Amino acid sequence: MPPAKIISIDPLHPGEAAIKEAAGILKSGGLVIIPTETVYGICANALDERAVERLAAIKQRPKDKPFSLLISGKEAVEDFAQDIPASCYRLIDKFWPGPLTIILKAKGGGKVGLRMPDQPAVLKIIAQSGLSLICTSANIAGQPAPVDFTQAIKDLNGLVDLAIDAGRAKLGIESTVVDGTVLPAQVLRAGAISKEDLEQEAGQKTVLFICTGNSCRSVMAQALLEKLLRQKNRRDIRVISAGLLNAFGLGATEETKEVLSGDGIDVSGHRSQKITPLMAKKSDIILVMEAVHEARVLELVPEVKNRLFLLKEFAKIEDNGLDIPDPMGTSPHFYAQTYQVIKEAVQRVVEII
Repeated sequence: MPPAKIISIDPLHPGEAAIKEAAGILKSGGLVIIPTETVYGICANALDERAVERLAAIKQRPKDKPFSLLISGKEAVEDFAQDIPASCYRLIDKFWPGPLTIILKAKGGGKVGLRMPDQPAVLKIIAQSGLSLICTSANIAGQPAPVDFTQAIKDLNGLVDLAIDAGRAKLGIESTVVDGTVLPAQVLRAGAISKEDLEQEAGQKTVLFICTGNSCRSVMAQALLEKLLRQKNRRDIRVISAGLLNAFGLGATEETKEVLSGDGIDVSGHRSQKITPLMAKKSDIILVMEAVHEARVLELVPEVKNRLFLLKEFAKIEDNGLDIPDPMGTSPHFYAQTYQVIKEAVQRVVEII
């Protein structure tokens, strides 16, 4: 086989011509050496049997040892995996794009290893090719993983079709590999992310409060639960809140600030955000204010059904329903009443989480 074609790129601003050429070679069944932020890798079309066999032969690795897949967006994880635990969604949200390979239950059975690299050129190649790309470090089995292009091409020139030179890898250490098919998730290979950081993120349970605009009810609930957790010295729970409306960056209402100040709570720094599917999927318990919120969340993320509750279900208040009405535009007195209902429910929540 002739020597590989070599293209030098700026790792942060790769030219479109290089991206298109790499994608075209992968589509035609070729092998490409790529630069990631960890080490250099070789990638191939996962659905091209001949390309996969060729890559396995170059690596001199057993056929029953699978390659990991590269993806270009967090949402693509569900194209390949199923039954993903909330803890794994937290790892994905925290460490992708980045040096984390996570093994999950594959659609159709078995397991699949996935990674979203923090390297613009690689992400563009994945997107441009439109393929499922397998990837492995650009070295013969048993040799050190290459941290710069010179090391990567040394033993592989003439064995691959294209090699992309982006200088030295930013991190120079392989990705951390985590098995997310077991609970708690297990670190299989130490790498760029420490075991301690992974375990802390995966083990930190998340409570999500949702209302309409994320400016009053969910703000009250989040702020109060955070205060109660601090009082109990609970550092293993993260509390977030969001709204169903597209009202990003708004502060809490003045009435909300006032009613919380009575309990010594300052929410002047709060900024509203809209609920996203990933936000719900990474949460262990989701508490909403009204049945309409519950229905909307289930439309958006049906798989969280068993983690979704009306907050008022936790309050020992007997009245005509389980909704906590929106106080927006009402009197300070109504805000105070709303807060008392939320307070009673949150005080019970903190005892059971």
